[in-house]
Amino acid sequence: MKQDILELFNNYPQYALLLSIGVNILVAVAGVVPSVFITAANVLFFGFWQGTAISFAGESIGALIAFVLYRTGFKKSLQDKTQKYGVVKKLLQAEGKEAFYAIISLRLIPFVPSGIITFTAAIGKVSLLTFFVASSLGKIPALLIESYAAYQVTTFSWQGKIILLIVGIYILYRLFRRWK
Repeated sequence: MKQDILELFNNYPQYALLLSIGVNILVAVAGVVPSVFITAANVLFFGFWQGTAISFAGESIGALIAFVLYRTGFKKSLQDKTQKYGVVKKLLQAEGKEAFYAIISLRLIPFVPSGIITFTAAIGKVSLLTFFVASSLGKIPALLIESYAAYQVTTFSWQGKIILLIVGIYILYRLFRRWK
């Protein structure tokens, strides 16, 4: 997927920025596709810092658009059904500072699917502004980690090899636990 995005950027360099942000928006709205391949393509095409900044902009705008779409399309139909679950109800009822800190905390964890955070916030009581600010701030550290890992793996430096080794061990560990 990263190669496809890079090829698109190379074929249309004058539109690469808009294409990157557009793909990030589509990924955010889909909610289940990881954005790491776009981040990797951005870092390779635009350079580390500019690629990271473009990924940040795309992910932030994408989360905002997904929030609005999810809220418009799902809030009424799902809010009644989720009221019977205590943990979900508590998260859905969060507002103000409580919601801000919950969203920013979840965004700080790079491997929590963004779509779940966005979807839960959208059907809850979180304001659009609170969601956007907390979501964007929380993305910064996770995106830096993701960009650095993608850069190191794609340039295949010694850090990239260590990252791949750790990811490989983690995958084997998860497979072994599931098998057992």
